[in-house]
Amino acid sequence: MDGFVLFAFLTFVFLINLPFGHWRAASRKFSLQWFAAIHLPVFMIILLRLRLGGAWTLIPFTVGLSVLGQFLGGRIR
Repeated sequence: MDGFVLFAFLTFVFLINLPFGHWRAASRKFSLQWFAAIHLPVFMIILLRLRLGGAWTLIPFTVGLSVLGQFLGGRIR
């Protein structure tokens, strides 16, 4: 992956998790909505990473940015 594509991908990972974190914060803990709010962006990120040919070394960054996006999305609520 070149530098711009990598930056765009990691930015997407963070930004896609903001609304899902907002949704998660409004859901009852361990409900179906709560699990969906956490796991739906994961599937989108995995599909995009595979489509872009991302390396396995990106996984810690995507997990970290996903958690940060979920956390900040919940805090915005």
